[in-house]
Amino acid sequence: MRLEDKGKQIIKDIKAETDTSPIRIFKNMAHKDYIAIHGPEHHVLDGASLLVACKNAGMEINLDESLNKLLSEGLRMPGAMCGLWGVCGAITSIGASLAIIDSTGPLSDDGSWGEHMSFTADAVKELSEINGPRCCKRDAMLAFKHAVEYVNHHYGVTLEYEEQECEFSHLNQQCIGQRCPFYKKG
Repeated sequence: MRLEDKGKQIIKDIKAETDTSPIRIFKNMAHKDYIAIHGPEHHVLDGASLLVACKNAGMEINLDESLNKLLSEGLRMPGAMCGLWGVCGAITSIGASLAIIDSTGPLSDDGSWGEHMSFTADAVKELSEINGPRCCKRDAMLAFKHAVEYVNHHYGVTLEYEEQECEFSHLNQQCIGQRCPFYKKG
């Protein structure tokens, strides 16, 4: 399946999710057969999981419009950007979602531009301390941890967060095991 087709399928399927936990939404979607263990479809999936959780928690957003904008932005992000560009696609996908929620652009001076930069800096900093190789599932779970804190602090809605154990490590040939904060112990 082409990346654009995967992105459109994500947008179609994710609208059925009813949870207020972006991680549970992400995991439900990540088990679908068209979502690879690693891949640029996460640049759509991760931010879309956050947008749907926000809407389900009561945030006033136009979900169809927001998801379509995120699809457009996510498809512009190349695969392997974590290694080739030095910034994680999961974090940038969620950063794009925050920009969509706040209508932030490159000329915004309402504070959202800097707040989004702070979110991404905090998430990238924690991810850098874990080190590579890449893992789209680990990186998403870490990005969601920071995103839930951000949303709950800034938007007057409450997203659910719970400590995670990875359900995908057996599928990842480069899993870092005990170095991963989400590695299933035991």
